[in-house]
This record gives sequence, structure tokens and C-alpha cells, in this order.
Amino acid sequence: MIYLDYNATTPVDERVLQAMLPYFNQQFGNAASKAHAFGWVAESAVKTSREQIAQLLNVEPGEIIFTSGATEAINMALFGVLQNYSSKGSHIITVATEHKAVLDTCLALEKRGTRVSYLPVDTEGRIDLAELESQIGYDTILICVMLANNETGVLQDIASIGTLAKKHGILFMSDVTQAVGKIPVDIQALNIDIAPLSAHKFYGPKGIGALFIRRKKPRVSLPPLIYGGGHERGLRSGTLNVPGIVGMGAAAGIVNEELDIDKQRIITLRDQLQWAFQSLPNTVINGSLNYRLPNTLNISFTGLNTPSILGKLSDKVAVSSGSACTSASLEPSYVLKAMGKDDRTALASIRFSVGRFTSETEIDSVITTVKRLVNS
Repeated sequence: MIYLDYNATTPVDERVLQAMLPYFNQQFGNAASKAHAFGWVAESAVKTSREQIAQLLNVEPGEIIFTSGATEAINMALFGVLQNYSSKGSHIITVATEHKAVLDTCLALEKRGTRVSYLPVDTEGRIDLAELESQIGYDTILICVMLANNETGVLQDIASIGTLAKKHGILFMSDVTQAVGKIPVDIQALNIDIAPLSAHKFYGPKGIGALFIRRKKPRVSLPPLIYGGGHERGLRSGTLNVPGIVGMGAAAGIVNEELDIDKQRIITLRDQLQWAFQSLPNTVINGSLNYRLPNTLNISFTGLNTPSILGKLSDKVAVSSGSACTSASLEPSYVLKAMGKDDRTALASIRFSVGRFTSETEIDSVITTVKRLVNS
């Protein structure tokens, strides 16, 4: 079975696993236990991981808050901003192609009286900065635009959006979950104030993520998500998941060391897929070819039944028709529909996402398998 669904999740790198193992049964202390060495070791491990993640994002360690994943971090950020900045307004600007974790949270906020503007995208999946600025009003308190789309890999001009937000004195949140581990993510250069991410997208364990919350220029203030012992700057109480945190830090450290090598190899493999499939009749590549992740190819075999293709591939190649969070839906991708694709094209889409452990031999095999299936 060949795995080409790295945008859904990634296998834990063996080096990450080895870093985590001692913290399950040898160094099993509670990081909040200050009276003995077991707690000190755990606290030190958490501190090291926080530093590794901060280095990866070019931020301060104290700006990293550990969560159970990006979805929790997104909820913490969106509900928190609305609660703490309600005196300034209750208007959020986001994008029609955001991850469901953002869109569903915005829907919940709308039911509580929040005004949300959903920016359209062009045929390549990118927003128009002039359109964004035209939506800013006196009551706008947050702009929320993801760095990389999980279905198409399309990248937004986050640095320019961040500059625009600062010009108007508005907080800027960018979901960097899908980008971390695939491209450099420099929070300072991108002018981001709040950023969720998740370890399992860059070869760390599931169930652990983080939220970057800027502490200077501006200092972002959020209320606690979970009350209790005052953990994580008082924002998220509860005993820390030390093995998970250690794994996330180790995964971040590997990305810091190996990103450039991984990136170039992965681009080559993705382009191999693209060139091979472009030769097939009635194929459409979805999303920008100039602004996208190095590992992602979203392509429609127009006129074919994608569920049927995925069914025939299911015991040979692991791919998807879009986001893992919407994989059970039989509806056409809302991301592709927002890009102006008709139902026929959207329903015929398949997302191939390559990763660190993908080999050239596997790519050759996938090309042969998919070509034979499509031609038949």
C-alpha cells in the first residue's frame, strides 16, 4: 500500500518516536511537579520543545501555548478574540476556502451575533487584497486567512495581508497547520499575530498542537480556554502531555535541520506525478501552479467518478478527494466550488500529497496504476 495522503496526516518519524519513548515510563513525571527530579526533568523537556517550536517559527518560546491540536487552537483563538476585544467590535473577515475548523467556528460565532465576512477567491484559489481591504470596517477586530490550503496547497500572500492588518490596527490570525514542515514559516516576516499548528502534519504525534500568541507589538490578550491549575500562561489548565510535547519539539527540530533537503526532493516527486497525469485526456489541475505547497497536486479527471476511482485504489494507493475532515461527504469540494469549478470537475478531483518517506519507485507505481485505471 502506497501512502500519498500526507496532507491528512503523516507517520511519526522514527527519531521522533525514540525521543518520546522515555517520557512514557522512565521520565514519566508531571511537568508541574516542582518538588522532585521527576517533575524537573519533565519541565525541562517541555521547555526544550517549546524552544524548538519557537525556533521553527522565529518567535519567542513564551509565545507558544500547547494544545491538543490545531482545531482546539483555532477555537481558543477565535472565541478568545471575540470575548476579549468585543469592546472594539465584533466583525471577522475570513475566506470561503478556510479549513472547516475555522468555518464551523465562525458559523457558531455568527449564531452569537458576530458578523463574519467570507472573502471569495479567484480561479486559482487566491484572495484579492483590494477586496479584503474594502471589507474592513470600524468594527473589524480580526482577519483570518490560512497560509496554505489543505485541499489544493494554494498559498496566500500572508505577509501582505499581515501588513494590511497592521495598517488598520487589526489582529491577524493565520492557520499555518498545513504549511509547517513543507515550507519555511517565519511568523515575524509574515506579520502574523496568532497562528495554530498541529504536530501530526510534520511527522510528530497526533493529539498535540500549539497556538502562537504574539506578546509584543501588539500584545495579544486571550481569556482562558480551560480553567484549573494555571498551566500554559493560565490559558489552558491541565496536566501537560509531556510525551506528545517532546514529540512535537523533536519533529520541529528535524524540520529545522532538513526542510530544504526534503522540499527539493518532494517537489521533484510531485512534478513527476503532474507531468504524467497531464498527458491524460480531460485532466484539470486545481489551484495555482505558482503559489502552492511543494508536495500537493489536486487534479480532476473530468467526467470520471472519483468515489469509484478511490474505491478501486483503496487497497493500492492512499489518496483522497479533499480534506480528511470532509472525506465522508459525497458533496463536491466546497474549496473547488469557491474557485469556480463546476460540480463535474469538483466531483472528479483527487488530492495527491507527497511526503518525507515517499520514494521515486512508489511514484512510478502510482503513475502506472492511476493511468491504467483512468484509461479503463
